[in-house]
Amino acid sequence: MAESAQARSEQPRAARTGASRPKVLTSYDPRTGEVLGEYAVMGAGELTRTVRSARTAQQWWAAIGFDGRKRWLLDWKRSIARGTRDLVELISSETGKPRMDAAIEVTLAVEQLDWVARHAERMLGRRVAARFRRDRNGSVARLPLGTVGVLGPWHNPVLTPMNSIASAMAGGNSVVFKPSELTPGVGAWIADTWSHLAPNQPVLQVVTGDSTTAAALTRARLDKIAYAGSPAGARELSVLCAQSGTPLTVEPGGRGAMVVQVDARLDTAAAAAVYGAMANSGQHPAGVHIAYVADSVYDPFLELVADQAQRLRPGADKRASYGPMLVEAQIDLVRKQVRDALSRGGHALVGGLDSIREPYIEPIVLTDVPDTSSAVTGEAVGPVLIIDRVADMDEAAERINAAETPLPVAVFTRDVRSVPDFAGRLRTELVTVNSTPVYGIHGPGRTRDPLTPELFTRAQTISDKHPTDQVTLGTFERHPQRLRVARALFRLRHRV
Repeated sequence: MAESAQARSEQPRAARTGASRPKVLTSYDPRTGEVLGEYAVMGAGELTRTVRSARTAQQWWAAIGFDGRKRWLLDWKRSIARGTRDLVELISSETGKPRMDAAIEVTLAVEQLDWVARHAERMLGRRVAARFRRDRNGSVARLPLGTVGVLGPWHNPVLTPMNSIASAMAGGNSVVFKPSELTPGVGAWIADTWSHLAPNQPVLQVVTGDSTTAAALTRARLDKIAYAGSPAGARELSVLCAQSGTPLTVEPGGRGAMVVQVDARLDTAAAAAVYGAMANSGQHPAGVHIAYVADSVYDPFLELVADQAQRLRPGADKRASYGPMLVEAQIDLVRKQVRDALSRGGHALVGGLDSIREPYIEPIVLTDVPDTSSAVTGEAVGPVLIIDRVADMDEAAERINAAETPLPVAVFTRDVRSVPDFAGRLRTELVTVNSTPVYGIHGPGRTRDPLTPELFTRAQTISDKHPTDQVTLGTFERHPQRLRVARALFRLRHRV
């Protein structure tokens, strides 16, 4: 459910057809088919008990304050860091991504947890606010919501959910974390590190299962649910949360566009385009789907991209550039999109239909693909990069804005001062300069964003009456002399 078309292909047939719900969820290594573990498919009763215990733990967690939570979170961070090798191996086994990519993900997740723990009080603690009016002073603090649900994706099973988990916990909330049904072992590992640290305080708990478990979580009376993933999955989740009245915060993912201007460093742009499209077999929640390249540098850019893409090799060994596709339905989608692009006049610069050798897909670079092709309009999946030429930046902006859903845009230029004007013409919330949005601050669940912790809190304002007010408010006792002074000040201030 929470991952839309992906989830429908991932969940057992019984869940899709309405038959009896399976009791066990099996985790596999997508490279070998080896069974990695079995996990419970939790239902409404188990979720209710989990949320109830989380609410009890949350009262203790909120009461210990920012300093107390900081100490616990930093201890938890050290516990995760000490187990990095095991966690990297588990991520690699459940997702098939190379160990180096898994190591980068764990490193960024640990850094994010450290940053949130150390800066939570500065971001959320009570602070004196500017005077709301001439007669009042006040202060504002961010208080916890209570118990938060986090739905994690499979493509970045640690980094993406950690941003929400760390932010929610630092703000005084307890968390119920449901990992993807493709990576339950990673989710269980994360929760286990907390339970070993604080066995009697289930501030963080994991629930495992398929889409039926995710749907039940929306009805479990949580104070908020956080989701980062595909726009289609976000729409499905929005409907379920609306039905239960559960607040939802969504950061939809999706690979976006690249713009290569005439003055760009072409070698840098080409390397970024290939990585943004091919990393993790094109299964990142952000990256590059299509590159719009200025006409005068189009041909040399193609040569650089082709040279780099042809060097990449998917596989299960340590030297592999990236791993397999995890979802069979997405392999079929790549095949349909590539076939559609070629049938409509597109050309394969690198690879083609023969590149699809399940469960792996070798790099595919397409050119001259019409905007009506499903390869352009459909969901960006797989290690596929589309490159198209544009006459100027006006055309690039027009074609980017024609997309149904606003997605990240990476602009490559040496004239960085021109980017704000260009970005102001785009329907997007994220523009990166000379880099592609894949990890960290450039992707869904972006790290070190001071606004993220606020999503899991509520504002509380305390205001007090200023002692030098001229008019007594909130009472029927009014002094004529003060009214005259106030009237004179009003006329002077507003030139009446």
